[in-house]
Amino acid sequence: MPRAVIRTQGLSKTYRTGFWKTRSVLALDRLDLEVFENEIFGCLGPNGAGKSTTLKLLMSLIYPTSGQAEILGESVFNLATRRSIGYLPENPYFYEYLTAEEFLTYYGSLFGYSKSELQSRVPHFLKLTDVFHARKLQLRKFSKGMLQRVGIAQAIINDPRVVFLDEPMSGLDPIGRREVRDLILQLKRDGKTVFFSTHILNDVETLCDRVAILNRGKVIGSGQPNGLVDQEVTHVEVVVTGIELEHLRQLAGPEARVSHSGTTSRLELPAQAPLAELIAGIERVSGRIVSVNQVRQTMEDYFLKVVGKPERQAASNVRS
Repeated sequence: MPRAVIRTQGLSKTYRTGFWKTRSVLALDRLDLEVFENEIFGCLGPNGAGKSTTLKLLMSLIYPTSGQAEILGESVFNLATRRSIGYLPENPYFYEYLTAEEFLTYYGSLFGYSKSELQSRVPHFLKLTDVFHARKLQLRKFSKGMLQRVGIAQAIINDPRVVFLDEPMSGLDPIGRREVRDLILQLKRDGKTVFFSTHILNDVETLCDRVAILNRGKVIGSGQPNGLVDQEVTHVEVVVTGIELEHLRQLAGPEARVSHSGTTSRLELPAQAPLAELIAGIERVSGRIVSVNQVRQTMEDYFLKVVGKPERQAASNVRS
């Protein structure tokens, strides 16, 4: 049985809002989570779901209204545990006139490393995050992706056992996202546990061993990404060329959804729809079948099914 390195039990957080602080907003509602050693765990949800609140509670940056949280078997308020974790917030502030080398040296010194230790440790983590070539460059000249990599270097300068990343791919271009994903996978290969929050579904499918989906402060789904998604066929997609759209609609029948682009038409049919007669009819009028694909539910389909339309329900979070 793998060891749980992060555990929350009944963790809740309520904020007081309004001019007179007369209203309360339930940001997190009795959160129960377990994250195991050497896994990548994704905390997924729409904006305002409680992801950042969860991370701030685990970092003891804010205090819970009720419940408890542990990291490596100790309370999150245990100062000794801090030496074994790393953290990159969603919107970190870096003093822009420091170079990457100076920045990491400063953060390393906060952990009490000697000058000789920092002389070997700082280059190592700059190389690991692929910013060693820009170590003498001021951070104000870095791209968003490079800053994220420097931020991750800061989060792991103490060689932590557990790394927390809040929306690490937010605002990055495809190249920057790929670089940060590769870094997270490298952390797992190095034996670390990674807990990260995101609202980007592709990152979850690409990276995570397990995931928890939050909505309005509650866990509404958790498990392995493939296990959450129903693998049954939802519909069949047929791509056709060389046939008039109206003729195709007549052959496909009323249950089919038909779209057209250029010379190509696309049919969406129920999973159990009989295809032999349709294909034969298309071929009789010299149409050409480009492809026939069985379509299964994606992580996006599952996410939208369980989350729904949170913006319409936001008012239920506010209690008088």
